[in-house]
Order: sequence, then C-alpha cells, then structure tokens
Amino acid sequence: MLVLPIKKKNFDMILSEEKDEEYKEIKPYYNKIFKKYLYKKTNENEYFFPIFELILRNGQSYKAPSIKCKCIIYTDLGKEEWGAKSNKKYYVLKILEILEVKNINGIKRNKS
Repeated sequence: MLVLPIKKKNFDMILSEEKDEEYKEIKPYYNKIFKKYLYKKTNENEYFFPIFELILRNGQSYKAPSIKCKCIIYTDLGKEEWGAKSNKKYYVLKILEILEVKNINGIKRNKS
C-alpha cells in the first residue's frame, strides 16, 4: 500500500473533511510512484480512473497520525487555498472516502 507523508496543516484539513485533495509535485520520484495509479485509456474517447487505497501520514514514524483513504489520482492545477502555487500543475490525490484514522491522541477509529 502506498504511504505518503503530509504536513500537519493539510492532514488536519483532510481529517476535518475541509479538504478533499492532496497535492504532490510532478517530478521524477512521483512519476515513478504514481505511474500505475494514473488514469487509463479504455478506448478512443474514454478514460478509467483506478480507485486505490492510500495512507496519508503526518510524520515518518509508523506511530505518527495517519489517515487511510480511497482515492484517485490525476494531474491538474491545485487550489491555492489548499497550498498549491498559482497556475502550477500537480498530481492531485482526490480523496473519495476516509476509511480509517489511526494514532490521533492514541485513538484508532474506522469510518463507517
């Protein structure tokens, strides 16, 4: 499963469901990681966006607060109010559903 670190501000916004996207710069490291998760062309005019599970972690330790979620990924301009730079394309991790939250004040909870 893919695990990505994110900043506390972004983590808290996603946890509160104020934000439903996370942005990662388009660069060789992420090109390699995200390649298999990007949309696929099914025929001449249709695309398929694979849904996958991802863990967003506020820190490097496995004990750090984390959110397990379902998402899709695509490239687009990010929203400045959510930390993106103006007119810059990013990998957009669109969060479809939060599945589980761990290590928030020692609490683990599943979203139902």
